[in-house]
Amino acid sequence: MNPMNILVTGCAGFIGWKVSERLLREGHRVIGVDSLNDAYDVRLKEWRLAQLDGHPNLSFHRLDITDREALRQLLPTSHQSPITAVINLAARAGVRPSVKNPWPYFQTNVIGTLNLLECCRNSGIRKFILASTSSIYGEGERPFREDAPTDRPLSPYTASKKGAEALCYTYHHLYGLDVTIFRYFTVYGPAGRPDMSIFRFIKWIAEGERLILYGDGSQERDFTYVDDIARGTLLGLQSIGFEIINLGSDRPVKLRQIIKTIERLLGREAVIQSRPGHPADVPATWADLSKARRLLGWSPQTTWEEGLEHTVKWYLENRQWASAVELGTE
Repeated sequence: MNPMNILVTGCAGFIGWKVSERLLREGHRVIGVDSLNDAYDVRLKEWRLAQLDGHPNLSFHRLDITDREALRQLLPTSHQSPITAVINLAARAGVRPSVKNPWPYFQTNVIGTLNLLECCRNSGIRKFILASTSSIYGEGERPFREDAPTDRPLSPYTASKKGAEALCYTYHHLYGLDVTIFRYFTVYGPAGRPDMSIFRFIKWIAEGERLILYGDGSQERDFTYVDDIARGTLLGLQSIGFEIINLGSDRPVKLRQIIKTIERLLGREAVIQSRPGHPADVPATWADLSKARRLLGWSPQTTWEEGLEHTVKWYLENRQWASAVELGTE
C-alpha cells in the first residue's frame, strides 16, 4: 500500500489509537483528531495518545467532530497533500449510559458523522470508513449476517449507529463516496475502555473489589482482540463501493468463562455481586465472518485466551495508575 494521508477521528480512543499506530508503522501520515472528552476516564486517552506522541508522521488536533466549522478549517490547512481517506472512529459508545443520556450519542454519532461526510464531499475525499457496532443486530438470529434486519434497535446508542450507517449510504448514493462500514464485535485488549466488561472484571478481581455481574453470566459475547480489529479496519481502505462488514472472532464465549479465566491469570477469586440483566443488553452476539473473509481476506488471529493474557499483563504492568481509573456509571 502506497503511503497515504489519512484523517483518523477518535485517535486517542481505544480502536483509534491502535489504527493510528498501525498506520504510522506502515509509513502513512495520520491527521489525528480527538476531543479528549470525559465520556470515560481521560487518563486512558492520554496514555494512548502518549504512545503515539512524537511520531514525525502524526499531526494531532484537539477538536470535536460535532464542531462543523472547526472541521472545515482543519482540512485545507492540516496536510501537505490531499487526504486520501477518513476513518471515523470518534463515537459515544456504550449501551447502558445511552439509555440514561441519549443526546450526546446522537450529537457525536449522527451529527458528527454527517459533518465528516460533508467534509469529504466538499474536499473531494473519496474514501470513508465508519465504525459501527454488533449491537445493531439486537436479538436477531445468530450468527449475525450483514444482511440481517437491523430496524429494531434496543438502545439509543444502537439507534444512533443505525442513523450513521444510513447517512453513509445516502452519501454513497448521492455523491459516489466509497464507504466501508465495520460492525465491530465486543472489542477488548490492553488499555481498553473502562466501561467494558473485561477491563472492569480485571480491575475488580485484581484489587479484591466486588465484581458486578448483570444477569447470571450465561450471556455470550464474540470478544474480538483490538489488534485484529485494527488490521481489518485498514483493509477497508481499498475501494469496494458501499459495504457493511462484520469484524468479530466467530467464537462466542460466556461471561462466566471470561471471569474464571481472569481469576486463573490473576491467581485470585472474584467476589461476585449479581444484579438483574439490563433490557438494553442483548443475550448473545456471534459474527458471521464470511464477508470479511471473501472481500478482505481477513480473519481473526488472536484467541480470546491469548487476548486475555495480553490484557491482564498490560494491567499489571500499568497497575499503579490503571487501578485508579474510574469505571464510570454502572
